[in-house]
Parts: sequence; C-alpha cells; structure tokens
Amino acid sequence: MPGENLTRDEARERAALLSVDGYEVSLDLRSATGEHDGDGPRTFRSVTTVRFRCAEPGASSFADLIAPAVTSVSLNGRDLDPGQVFDGSRILLEDLAAENELVVDAQCAYSRTGEGMHRFVDPEDGEVYLYTQYEPADARRVFANFEQPDLKAPYRFEVRAPEGWTVWSNGVGDLADGVWRFAETKPISTYITCVVAGPYHYVTDHYERVFEDGTRLEIPLGAMCRKGLAPHFDADDVFLVTKQGLDFFHDHFDHPYPFGKYDQAFVPEYNLGAMENPGMVTFREEFIFRGKVTQASYEGRANVILHEMAHMWFGDLVTMEWWDDLWLKESFADFMGAFALVGATRFTDGWITFANRRKAWAYRADQLPSTHPVTADIRDLQDAKLNFDGITYAKGASVLKQLVAYAGQDAFLEGARRYFKRHAYGNTRLGDLLSVLEETSGRDMAAWSRAWLETAGVNSLTPQVLLRADGTVDELAVVQEAAESHPELRPHRVAVGLYRRTAAGTLERYAQAETDVEGPRTVVAELAGADAPELVLVNDDDLTYCKTRFDDTSLATLREALGDLTDPLARALCWSALWNMTRDALLPARDFIGLVLRFAGRETDIGVLQMLHAWAESAAVHYTAPERREEAARRLAEGAAEQLRAAGEGSEQQLAWARFVARVACAEADFELLASLLDGTETLPGLEVDQELRWAFLEPLAAHGAADEKRLDEELARDDTASGRRHHVRCLAARPSEAVKAQCWAQVVESDALSNALVEATIAGFAQPSQRELLAPYAEKYFAVIERVWTERSIQIGMDVVRGLFPSYEDSEETLDATDAWLAAHEDAAPALRRLVLEARDDLARALRGQACDAAAG
Repeated sequence: MPGENLTRDEARERAALLSVDGYEVSLDLRSATGEHDGDGPRTFRSVTTVRFRCAEPGASSFADLIAPAVTSVSLNGRDLDPGQVFDGSRILLEDLAAENELVVDAQCAYSRTGEGMHRFVDPEDGEVYLYTQYEPADARRVFANFEQPDLKAPYRFEVRAPEGWTVWSNGVGDLADGVWRFAETKPISTYITCVVAGPYHYVTDHYERVFEDGTRLEIPLGAMCRKGLAPHFDADDVFLVTKQGLDFFHDHFDHPYPFGKYDQAFVPEYNLGAMENPGMVTFREEFIFRGKVTQASYEGRANVILHEMAHMWFGDLVTMEWWDDLWLKESFADFMGAFALVGATRFTDGWITFANRRKAWAYRADQLPSTHPVTADIRDLQDAKLNFDGITYAKGASVLKQLVAYAGQDAFLEGARRYFKRHAYGNTRLGDLLSVLEETSGRDMAAWSRAWLETAGVNSLTPQVLLRADGTVDELAVVQEAAESHPELRPHRVAVGLYRRTAAGTLERYAQAETDVEGPRTVVAELAGADAPELVLVNDDDLTYCKTRFDDTSLATLREALGDLTDPLARALCWSALWNMTRDALLPARDFIGLVLRFAGRETDIGVLQMLHAWAESAAVHYTAPERREEAARRLAEGAAEQLRAAGEGSEQQLAWARFVARVACAEADFELLASLLDGTETLPGLEVDQELRWAFLEPLAAHGAADEKRLDEELARDDTASGRRHHVRCLAARPSEAVKAQCWAQVVESDALSNALVEATIAGFAQPSQRELLAPYAEKYFAVIERVWTERSIQIGMDVVRGLFPSYEDSEETLDATDAWLAAHEDAAPALRRLVLEARDDLARALRGQACDAAAG
C-alpha cells in the first residue's frame, strides 16, 4: 500500500507542529488462541489514547495506523467518522487545538511476517506465542501513533491475554482483575515499544551495582524462550554475559542503566538478529542452540547481547532525529558490542572476528552501486528499511574504531559520556555528536566527518618497498587508491607491520610503525633501515577501514607460508585481503581455493575457519570459470573430507569440517559418507551427529536426489518441532525436480500463506547451485513478477523474494542483459526495489569478472 510510506519531509513537518505528552495503549490479545472465524485476518482489539500539543491551533496533521478496521475515532471529545478520516494507513486530524486528546479503537491484525504483532503456533505442542517487532515503522500495526523517532513520549500499556499466559512489556507489569498493567516508560520512540505474550519459559536473575557515591542500582533480569526450547536454554550463560556487559558499560558510560528491568526474549520466526526494546530486548531463537556449535556461535550471541545492551544508551536514551542518522545508534552499538566483548567477556579475540566477518560485510556493501555515506540520505521509510546494512553497521563501527585510534580512547569515551548527559531522552543529529567529540579530543571532527561519514567507498592501501644494496629498507611507502566512482582519498591511522620467517620456520613480525596515511602516497620514515621484509601488512592491528593489498614479495610469501603466520589477527587480515582480491578479480578463484585447501586445516581461530569455508564455497560457486566448476567442487569436497578425518576427536574443527563436507558434497563418495554418518554405519570418533547436524547432512542428499520425500518425512517424524519443520521445508524445496521447483515458486510468489520463516526456508532450498539448468526457466519469470510482489506483499517478504529468487546461478551475460532491460523499463519502480535489483546485478557482474580472471589463469 503506497500510503504506508512516510517521507522525511512529512516527518519534519509533523515534528515541527506536534509534541507528544503520552500514550495509553490497551490491547486485548485473548483472540490469539482458539478457532478463527471468517475469511479475513485474525485480529485483536487495540485502543489508544494519545495526548499531544499542536504549535499552530487550527492546523491539520495525521496519526499512523495500519489496521483492517477502525471502530471509532475521537478527537478532543468529538467523534470522527472512521470511513472519512481513516484511509488504511493514516488518520486525518483536522482543526487541532493547542492541547489534544486522540482516542482510536481499532481491530489490528496479527502478523505472520514478523512485522507488528507476530503470532506463532508451536507445532510441537500447539501453544501460541506472540511478540512485537516494529523497526522502523510497524508499531502502527499494533496501535495508533505518530510513527517517527523524534516524537518521543512515555507509554502506559495494559494487556488482556488468554488465561495462563504471562505478558511482558518495556516496564514492570502486574496482573490484576485479568489485566496486565505496566509501569509508565521513560520518553521513548514508538519503534522500541514492545509486548511479548504467551506461555513462555521464563528464568530470572538479578544485577546489583554500588556506585562510588554509595548509591545502589538494582536491575531485575529475565530471559525467556518457547517451552519446547527450554531443555536447550543455557540461560546461565546469557545472564553471565548480560552482567559482564552491564558492568562494562557502567564502568565506561557514567550513566546508570535508565530503564528499570532487563528482560531478554528469544522468539520464533524473527526476521532480525535482535531488537533493542528498552527493558524488553528480543532475539531470534536460533541463538538457543539445539545441537553442538562452535565457540564462534557463542561469541556471536554474546556480541549481539552486548550490541543490544549498548543501544540502551546509544539509540534508546539518545535517539536519532530521523533515519538519516541511523548510524548514530547502529554504528556505535556494533563497535561497542565488539569493544565490550573483548573488554568484559571470555571472548578476548573478538577483534579478530570483527576484522574477518563484520568488515567483510562492510567491504561488500561499500562496493555496491547502492553504497552510501555512513550518514545517509533517507528519503522515506522504504529507504530506511534497506539501510540496516553493512555500511550503517559494520563500516560505521570500523570508522569508529579508526576514530578511537585517531582521537584516543579516553577522549572518545568522555565524548560519549557528555553526549548522554546532554541529550538524555532526546533526539540528535550528526553535529550533536561531533561537537562533544571535538570538545574532548581537540581534533577537527568536521574534517574527519567529511572524509569518513559523509563520503562513500572504500580505499585500498598497497605497500611499496625499495631496498638498498645491503638488503635493508631504503624506503617504504603506502600507496592509497580509490575507485573511480568514489574517488575520495581519506586520512588513515595505520600500523605497518614487517614480517619474516624465523629459524623455526614461523612467520613473525619484527618491526612495526604507526603513521598517518594522507593522500596518494605516504612514506613511512620510521621503517627505513629495517631488514628486508618477506611480508608487509599495511593495516597491521586492523586500525583503519581499507582493503589491504600486497606487493609481489608479500603475495609470494603468503602463497608459501600463510599458515606459518603465528599472530591470529595478522593471519585473519591476510585471509580477508586475499578474499577481497578474489572478489575484485585480482586473484583467480582456483588460487584462493588452493590456499584454503593448503592452509585452512592449520587455522586455530574457529570463527576464521568457518568464514574461510563460506568464502571457499562462494569462490567455487560464483567466481570459478564455468568449465572448471566441476573440478573446483571436487577439490573442495575431497579436501574437506580429508580434513574432517584428520581433525581432532570432538574438536570444534571437526564439527566445522563436518558441516563444510555437507555444504560442498558433489560426488557419489560424498553422499555415501553423509548417508553412512546419518544411519550410523560409519562413525567418526568424537563427532556427534545430533539433530541439527542430521538436517545439515540431509539437505545435500535431497538436493542431489539421494533423499526423497519419504526419507525427509521420516526425519520430520523424528524431529517434529518448529525448527524441524523449517529444516523439512528447506530440504523438500531442495529436491531436483521441475514439479518441486514449480510448487516452491507458487508457494512463495503466488501465495501469502507461508509465514516469514517458511518463506525464508523455501527460498533457501529452492536456489541450489547444483541445479542451474533446473532453475533457468525462472530467470524470465523473476523479472515478470517482482514489481507485483513488491507492491502486494509486506516489505520484509518483498525483500526476501527479490533478493532470494534473483537468478544468481544463471551467471551469464544474458542474465546481466535481462537485468539491465528490467532496470531500463522500470525507471519509475519503487527506489527500494530498484536498489535491490541493482545490488543483485552488481554481484552478478562481479562474479562474471571473477570467472574471467579464473579462466585467464590458464
């Protein structure tokens, strides 16, 4: 519905006119259970009373609400005709007084797309679970409001729920006379209000801190999940990280946690990783691990817990004025998540994960045609929805890491403390943050901002080494380059490291110099006279945000001795640089795969190893010349199986290689190994083939016709849970059959019967790299339907379909031409839709360049 969008100009006009004093929201969720009568959506009653002021009495404005029906609207005691003032997404408010009271009684719809009030029925026991998810603008699907971040207000929620349920919201709640009533919140934005309701399994704990002045802070802690996941719920570890994070942020922020309690809900069919609702944080329930996982998974969960906790200050206490400055919360939370992870928890190697995984996301996003400055131009809500991306999160966090190196950690944290004190419960723009950082650092933050926040693109840094006759360094320089599309050269604070082999055969750093790189070429004078290096790492310690390149000597050293690098961060940075070179068609895919096969087995950091698996698979599928794909797949499969058998019994490496074996299985011997591990005719000492691993083994068997529907149904009978059903749907969709693909397409494209989680699972199974010929007919169909899908479906489902069904495995010039033809014929399509198609086109063009590089290698 086009009217569901909201432009920045409309929001600014409304913010100049209105200020909101408070909301009272009453929800009746008793309709969530029982039979549903009628053909329309299942609905619940929502009654909202909002008190607000108008700067220009007599003016007109509007409130936001997306609901199937509105029963009544009252403005200042005057009844309005819903048929006249409500258009499906907005309520017209005319002749406003200086002080106003709006009362809206509506029937709102439960969601199956993870937007608004999501309703989930657990197939295991039939229990119903509810939770809300709003960002950026779906609170209006649950109650009438002014849906923009700078119209903050306190909220009082009351909820009627089915008997036996528990209800949670942002504030502390009590049940009396069949109604849950919640304490009034602090002034917060609409998108971070929250309601969670159902028969959740709930565990409690407590946090206490005494400050230097003797005051005591007590925070009740809670954590919850579906009853079916309770046996797997390691709440103790969740609470441990939570308490460590609260200690860390109180140590550094000098502003006590302001929102009372701290509940954390792990909920089903969640579209995001998590959401920072104050006092009521929501997470995807996949963070509760049903089987054995590596420490990288626990580290990832801890990082997200800390990321969301950082939002309590960056985002909830102080909120951006409009989505242009989304980075003011997301970049900071992403940086602070890693900062706290390393400083407060057992995951002391968190910066390695940041360098290897988070920055890879940023580097990819920053080279797409849709790249944008960290502080972005967000015209409307559709723009906002797509800007929760690698730029806003990971590049922004990388830039802040660079800022800490540039301005100093103490100055940076003191700036944050002043920022909280100055703007508590308010809204800010870029300039508000820059002004406090300039105060505390003494640096010219305007110039830094112009270079790092207000321009797009990623620079590459390459070493140039000139040697003297005696073999020592005469001059070492760093050459900075930029893409033609984004030619900005930036100031970089870097550490340049020199490495060489030792007598023991290891590759270790023997010299390092920190310097400021400015302009196209910077000489590092401190390294003149050093012994000749075998490897130069221009972003040693990962201080800046750049693509690292190598000189010929360094690249030759890595080809022979990458596994001999003893420093795990340096090793991760080299792997990341080599992957960027592969994506940039500077290193043939076969060479990257060869490096992985040669050295990945020696990788000690499990997160890096798992990232290498993903990159190697991508190199084989997307960047290998078509005539060499079969050979690349075979090499990977054989190498993975060899490493699986060589891995330590019961080790994380063994589990990671087992999952990788499943991902790259392509020959009869691979399928026989997977099948024998599944049925127990073969065992590997220490490898427990638990339920999650069973499904991982079954997908490639299904995709290659070695597991039919009967076999998959047998597995579902063994694991008839919500998770099991998602796996079952994905495996069914993976089968190599024209009829199966046609059915999947119809279920996702022509029907909205599937929930968001099952749409995601169906798409994941549908698109198999081993089924290029089977998928070929859907390229033309894709371009014929995407505009209709975008118009008719929710933006979340639209994004899933447009991204997930793009014919990326039909990687040919013909598909590129078809994409260009669609873009040329749809210049007036929704900008957000065009952005998604442009991004997919860029990935495809990059893959074709990579394939050409691989083919040219002979």
